[in-house]
Amino acid sequence: MVPGAVRITDLPLEVLERVLLMSDPLDVAYTAQTCRHFRGLIYTTDDERFWRALYLSGPFDDPRKAVTYLGSRRSGINWREELQRIIRARTVVDNVSACRSDERCQVLRTLLDMITNIPPLPFPESEPTSRNLLWVQALLQDGKFLDLESQTHEEEQLRARLHTWFGLTDTDGSAAKRADSRAYVYSQRNYQSSNNFGPYLRDGSGIVNWKHMQKLAHVLACNFAEREEEEDVFEIYSLGLAFCQSVIPPGLDLNCESDWAGVEGLWRIFYCFMDHRELLSKTSTLFSPIVPDVARLSFPVYNDANVRFITLDTSIVIVSSDGNFVCIVARRRTSRSNYFRRTRVAGDNRFSRHLFPRD
Repeated sequence: MVPGAVRITDLPLEVLERVLLMSDPLDVAYTAQTCRHFRGLIYTTDDERFWRALYLSGPFDDPRKAVTYLGSRRSGINWREELQRIIRARTVVDNVSACRSDERCQVLRTLLDMITNIPPLPFPESEPTSRNLLWVQALLQDGKFLDLESQTHEEEQLRARLHTWFGLTDTDGSAAKRADSRAYVYSQRNYQSSNNFGPYLRDGSGIVNWKHMQKLAHVLACNFAEREEEEDVFEIYSLGLAFCQSVIPPGLDLNCESDWAGVEGLWRIFYCFMDHRELLSKTSTLFSPIVPDVARLSFPVYNDANVRFITLDTSIVIVSSDGNFVCIVARRRTSRSNYFRRTRVAGDNRFSRHLFPRD
């Protein structure tokens, strides 16, 4: 070393910290390996002030402002651990060969945590603002990571769940993938008493089968997606990351309001036995807040032969103290003057069905 030369470690700690906060977290980790001075500056601080600042300097949401998809606020944030998990997930998605066999599920959980713990929107008409969603969208849009073959049942379910939340990737429009999803969705073999004739696991647990859900979401989204080769143009259906932010009005106390999402009340669910894109080209009233009057829709394809609806009376019966699950009961009249009750335990991915006498 030249006598009298200034070393980088001679700079004030405030300047060094500022430089590090402008760097990619992976470069910060490499810097910590260069000498004891930087390792001490980065890893041996008494609090997480540096890691909090490094996390918030990235393209991510502030987790202190985030809520789960059930409306619960986050607490006990470990800034260093969470940022390291995110950067590791990015590394694995960019280079799958770098992934250890035992960390695939962890990477998928990290990405799911990022898209299910985001700040809420104040109003339904607000534009999506989550930085997490934008980051994950750019990371997974090419579809390569979501198209990987899973090695375990747990990995398959986690990957399908992430894909369902994500929506359409660049590869989901291929004819082969659409045919595969349609074959799965319309196969009667996938609707048996063992899975309650729905998208649930066949072990009788009532737990959602996310592989089935992803196939359903893929078929529906592709039916609504804009296709350049078609003459008619349709709006892209609201399935995907851009529509994952909860809407919580300002001033709403989540500790006092269990039905912050407006679940309770009367709902009408419509079933259409025709090409949904043809239906959209005729009318948009099906997707408005006002329940459409079937008799007032004039075009001939909309009639009792191809459209049905049921009315559900929905109520919330249980909300856990920590807000990690909500039990929702939906009731409708059946032809036998009974009610059909479907119970949704939202945080546990479970459904159950019961027939019981009219109250």
